[in-house]
Amino acid sequence: MKGVLLKDLYIAKSNILVTLVSLIVLGFGLSFLLETSALLVLAPVASTTAVFISITSDASSKWNKNVITMPLSRKQIISEKFVFYLLLALVGLLTALIPCIVLMSVNGGITLHALYLYGVIGMSATLFAGGISLPCAYLFDPEKSQIVFMLSFMASTGIIVGLVLLLNLLIPVKNNIPLAFTIVLAFAALWFLAGYRIASASYQRQDIT
Repeated sequence: MKGVLLKDLYIAKSNILVTLVSLIVLGFGLSFLLETSALLVLAPVASTTAVFISITSDASSKWNKNVITMPLSRKQIISEKFVFYLLLALVGLLTALIPCIVLMSVNGGITLHALYLYGVIGMSATLFAGGISLPCAYLFDPEKSQIVFMLSFMASTGIIVGLVLLLNLLIPVKNNIPLAFTIVLAFAALWFLAGYRIASASYQRQDIT
């Protein structure tokens, strides 16, 4: 699986590099207009676009017919895409932290509470979106998958809002914001795991030969 992961990193390296540099520049640029920590919401989502590029590239180059001849199970092939997605999300989050930490040390305008909150929201949105778009990449054709990929991020926002409203019926969210969004992140992780299982089951049934 390590070799396949390196292949995806090599294919998407230019896209990943541009995204990460853009996040750093945007982070410092936002400091003049908005709270820079808000970038943590966007960063993980923006960083994972390389995964979709990898999947569409595999489809166009008929890579799936080659990879199944390797000493990898179909479950491992799917696992690699989900690991790749998580890896890029975390790299994007850590990259966005660079301008946040620099600005926090300079003027102290950013709090640890804000970093945690926006980071959790960003990762939650990314996991919800991945739990939708990654399985659909193996259920639908590339054109439909692209549409789902774009819509999944909007859907993730709706899911987070719905969960927060539901949690507000159980606990006062305004008084327990870190706890509430930590619970949302836990639900997002479970959602992502469910998406992995769906994608794995779908790929197992596909006739690739």
